[in-house]
Amino acid sequence: MNPFAILALLSGAVGAYGQVQAGKAQKMQLREQAKQEELAAESQELARRQELNRALAANVAALSTAGISGEGTPASLALESARQAGLSEMTIDLSEKLRRASLERQAKAATQTAGLTAASTLLSGTSRAAELGLFDKEE
Repeated sequence: MNPFAILALLSGAVGAYGQVQAGKAQKMQLREQAKQEELAAESQELARRQELNRALAANVAALSTAGISGEGTPASLALESARQAGLSEMTIDLSEKLRRASLERQAKAATQTAGLTAASTLLSGTSRAAELGLFDKEE
């Protein structure tokens, strides 16, 4: 048996294993990044809501100290402000969800790509081993 053929086969197997493990590690890293982004998004949303509440409270306080009632045009402006803030929140939330979904797709693609690359490496090693005569029948 040709020792170089055996080495070629082993090299292909070790390379394939390494590629699969790298794909798994990348998948785990991307999923962890998605989780971290979700936590950050929740924290940012809470901060934005608190800021909106402070701004609305300040508007109400300013209007009341100016002797303006909370009815009519000032109330309409406050409602419109709250509506616009709500639309902004929805847009930001959607953007963050799309980013996390993209990371999940990248994680899935990483493992698929690693599997295909590993298969290619294994086939290449097997082919090289065959070229070197590993599978020749001894007579």
